[in-house]
Amino acid sequence: MENRSHALMTGIFTIALLVATVLIGLWFNRDKTELVQYEIVTTQSIPGLNPQATVRYRGLEIGRVDTIDFDPRVTGQILIRLSVDEASPITSTTYASLGYQGVTGIAFIQLNDERTGSPRLATGGERIARIPLRPGLLDQLEDRGLAILDKAEKITTSLDELLSPENRATMLGAFESVDRAADAYAAIPQRLDPVLDRLPSLITKADRSMDSIDTLATSATSMTRNYDNLATRLQAPDGPIERLNSTIGALGAATSELELETLPHVVQMTDEARASLRAVRRTANSFSDRPQSILFGTPGDAPGPGEPGFAPPTK
Repeated sequence: MENRSHALMTGIFTIALLVATVLIGLWFNRDKTELVQYEIVTTQSIPGLNPQATVRYRGLEIGRVDTIDFDPRVTGQILIRLSVDEASPITSTTYASLGYQGVTGIAFIQLNDERTGSPRLATGGERIARIPLRPGLLDQLEDRGLAILDKAEKITTSLDELLSPENRATMLGAFESVDRAADAYAAIPQRLDPVLDRLPSLITKADRSMDSIDTLATSATSMTRNYDNLATRLQAPDGPIERLNSTIGALGAATSELELETLPHVVQMTDEARASLRAVRRTANSFSDRPQSILFGTPGDAPGPGEPGFAPPTK
């Protein structure tokens, strides 16, 4: 009987010692971090987010999700209460988004900041500060996926219209035209073969032409030099051009002298000759009209009215 009581006391002492050890370990390992509360208000879907989910600031764990409830004052609005480390750099430009761990689908709150140096976001007491929730990766993929599906539907409709029987017939006609054009282009090398065969001779002739052009250019250069020498000689002092100018000057002086001295005498002689010719012409006309005047002389003028011997003309 005494041995049983000793064994019972030993068992009770052992159990008490184990409980005390556990309590002491929990006491020493308790979390001494000062926590503050924030709220996230959203109307977005938050799949995979549960209470006690992790809260991270740029990848560092800073707290937990306390509760997830509907807002009793606004229908359809969700309130997410967070407890985070008081030393966390949460500012007025901090925003939240949903992150997911691997392929498990377990969500957590990811906090980030638009810029550094913003003022701290004060919270506590009855006025709990609120952090905006922005669309996460899955929400963005969903929105973009819907936009992509919409565009894909429009593309499918356009392809359906493009592949209508009339357009298919048009495209087949275009393919046939391309086929004929390809055949025509394939025949071009065969037509170019004679031209390519003559190309070496054409190149040879071109080389000869270039040689001839070079020779002509050399001759033109020599001719230009000769013309330059000729022009230099013609324009030299006491050269042909200067002598020609002197001759022209002398000829001009002689012409002026002829005009001033000889020409008036010639004009006078011409006037006298003209008067002599008129006199000869009158004499010839008189002899032609009255040949007897050679024997009897020239008759006198008929008397005029009032003169002796005047006879009026008979009617």
